[in-house]
Amino acid sequence: MPDILRQATRDDIPAMHRVRLAVRENRLTSSGIREAHYLPAIEATGRGWVVEVDGVIVAFAVGNEHTGNIWALFVHPDHERRGYGRRLHDVMVAWLFSQGLEKLWLTTGPNTRAQRFYEAAGWQNAGMVAGGDVRYELYDQRRAEDRTCTSRICTR
Repeated sequence: MPDILRQATRDDIPAMHRVRLAVRENRLTSSGIREAHYLPAIEATGRGWVVEVDGVIVAFAVGNEHTGNIWALFVHPDHERRGYGRRLHDVMVAWLFSQGLEKLWLTTGPNTRAQRFYEAAGWQNAGMVAGGDVRYELYDQRRAEDRTCTSRICTR
């Protein structure tokens, strides 16, 4: 059976959280994200996507359409290096930019595979943030190319 990438629903939340708890990097602490946090993230402030293999969710991503924050992008360790993260990334980024956002952002632990993943996908390191994570930003290149800038004045 082929893998399926689709929009996440509230029924997917327990499986998404299982994937989140299984990761080896950027692990949750006891005061971290709980299942209750997923519902507004996929229904009110943004959208989520999942990858299913043989009917089991093995990866997911969630982006906030109001702030441009990448809230989550995780692949179960047993399913890494199969392209699921990049597929989720690409569909999420395309959707967020289609909502009119010009800049997306996220934070991740330094010296992690996630950091290398985002750099390979074109994200720019914007420096360290409180707590020691690295902030990354991604700009909608189509919008940037549509602008004509002279000195400090930009027009479309």
